[in-house]
Amino acid sequence: MRVRIERANLLKALNHVHRVVERRNTIPILANVLLRAEGDELSLKATDLDMEIVDRVPAAVEQAGASTVPAHMLYDIVRKLPDGAEIGLDSGSGQIMALKAGRARFSLQMLPEADFPDLNAGELPFSFALPSEALKRLIDRTQFAISTEETRYYLNGIFFHVVGDGGQARLRAVATDGHRLAKAELAAPDGSAGMPGIIVPRKTVSELQKLLENPEVEVAVALSDTKIRLNIGDLVLTSKLIDGTFPDYERVIPKANDKELRLEKRDFESAVDRVSTISSDRGRAVKLSLADGKMVLAVNNPDSGSATDEIPVSYESEPLEIGFNSKYLLDIAGQLTTDEAVFRLADPGSPTLIQDSGDADALYVLMPMRV
Repeated sequence: MRVRIERANLLKALNHVHRVVERRNTIPILANVLLRAEGDELSLKATDLDMEIVDRVPAAVEQAGASTVPAHMLYDIVRKLPDGAEIGLDSGSGQIMALKAGRARFSLQMLPEADFPDLNAGELPFSFALPSEALKRLIDRTQFAISTEETRYYLNGIFFHVVGDGGQARLRAVATDGHRLAKAELAAPDGSAGMPGIIVPRKTVSELQKLLENPEVEVAVALSDTKIRLNIGDLVLTSKLIDGTFPDYERVIPKANDKELRLEKRDFESAVDRVSTISSDRGRAVKLSLADGKMVLAVNNPDSGSATDEIPVSYESEPLEIGFNSKYLLDIAGQLTTDEAVFRLADPGSPTLIQDSGDADALYVLMPMRV
């Protein structure tokens, strides 16, 4: 394989694929990226056996061929080369790939292309397309609530499924860690009807967030019960799905919370951030006291002191005191897109419903803390 390529093109593709590669690998080939030169392009493929990313970039191919080299090392070399550099890659016939750029010369140990694993997606009977911006919105609004507890593996991702039917069908994304729940939805794309409910793993979700950088791009999605493939422009991401049953989240969403609280999102966010400066990592509880059109926020940390703040709110029910984890409150506030937030409360021991004012496409449920 012999190829010449612009640094900017190679760096962009490596930036997409190298993150899949784990820094520590017991299987040497998994530390490598597969480079394949043919026609007028260079394709790059990386995998961790659960997820695979393939990207293609234009290149001047002088001799077609393929080989594998260490992914993170290649990325670091290309990243440190000067802007505008032209890079030459030559695998020759031995076990060393020569990389040239200006006066810089590197020799990289290769492993055979034949050893590189292929994540075969198999049959993907369900397919549809949706704008990159729409898919990113679903992910952004829910991914913060993904559980990191490995024992409850079925919560370690976002649950995508279609609810309703006909013209009312919605594609819904749900994530929960048992303390908070995030739900976001949009009109179901054509072709998504009848798709199985799937749990997309946390690492795949994290990569997708970074790859959906161009809001203009249409994303083609194909899936089965066990795998999902997303075509994003020249890039293809294939991933295994979590093999498990997502819990009945509808039971967690309160239906009878009758105390309505409306407040300015920015004022609230700033006040929570201020008083939580006092809180410890162990106890992040902030107490909200509601009465007479105002909210008093209080944090008490036996080791370092206490803090209170007050903001005006719209609240007409009987006085209420309720505690929440301040980090979880800030995570949810960060997802709200309108100026006014709506809280629907029941009592100090029951989950609270949080939504944007006038936006029915997303809602959040937060469990209270004892304070």
